[in-house]
Amino acid sequence: MLLVQAISDNFVQNLNEGVVRNWLEAVLPKALGFFWTIVLAFVVYFIGVRIIRAVQKGFRKSLQFHKAEVGVIQFTDQVIKAIGYVILIVIILQLFGFEATSLSAAIASVGLTAGLAFQGSLSNFAGGVLILVLHPFRVGDYIVEDTHKNEGTVTEISIFYTKLKTLDNKIVVIPNGILANASLTNITDQDKRMINLIASIGYNDDIDVAKGVIQKIIDEEPQVIRTEDIKVFVHQLGASSIDIGFRFYVPMEQYWDVRWRTLEKVKKEFDAAGITIPYQQLDVHINQ
Repeated sequence: MLLVQAISDNFVQNLNEGVVRNWLEAVLPKALGFFWTIVLAFVVYFIGVRIIRAVQKGFRKSLQFHKAEVGVIQFTDQVIKAIGYVILIVIILQLFGFEATSLSAAIASVGLTAGLAFQGSLSNFAGGVLILVLHPFRVGDYIVEDTHKNEGTVTEISIFYTKLKTLDNKIVVIPNGILANASLTNITDQDKRMINLIASIGYNDDIDVAKGVIQKIIDEEPQVIRTEDIKVFVHQLGASSIDIGFRFYVPMEQYWDVRWRTLEKVKKEFDAAGITIPYQQLDVHINQ
């Protein structure tokens, strides 16, 4: 009880002497100032985000108006977004009392450290720039990355990565640095593509009849480009079959449909003409 009474008397004495009032007068303005700084920071962030989005939208419309490539639009949009957020963060930090010179020095130091730590990311960024400048492929092209055999239709070229959509509707993400520094095959860069197929017949079948059937199938296909060479030939004499090769060109977008349709017709027409499609056989001779 004596301890409680002493604490109570000490508090009353400090209150009478103005200690609490002086403390509140010293701390309260700073607390209120920090509170309003936080509120202002939220307001600046709210407005800044909308300004960044408006600038992105303006650049996108401008590039679309000038008929820029989709990849260039995607890449530029993300670069503007990154730069905008960096500027916004710097402005917010200045509200809390950070000086521009100090921020510049800190950014330079962090940039050097990050550059050493994220060399791969910088390489991917440079790879993205090279892809947009040299155009080994564009958004919408079907490519095959030769190193890891990833393939698909290019859907997006971002700052660090390129996205491919496979035939079975999967998304493959490949670093730009790999695509810029390794070999790849752009299948859809041209407006036409050669269909190169082989049909095998038995050694007892007539080669001329088989070639005639294949030639008839090609002649009846409406998508064949007649201005390009059409070839039907004996590809090789195999161990158990004669391989008939045939090549012709079709529009790029019709490649798979014509290929599948032609293979089906070859099987049906060979059956109708009595031409056998042999399977691999192994003759075993047993000595008594």
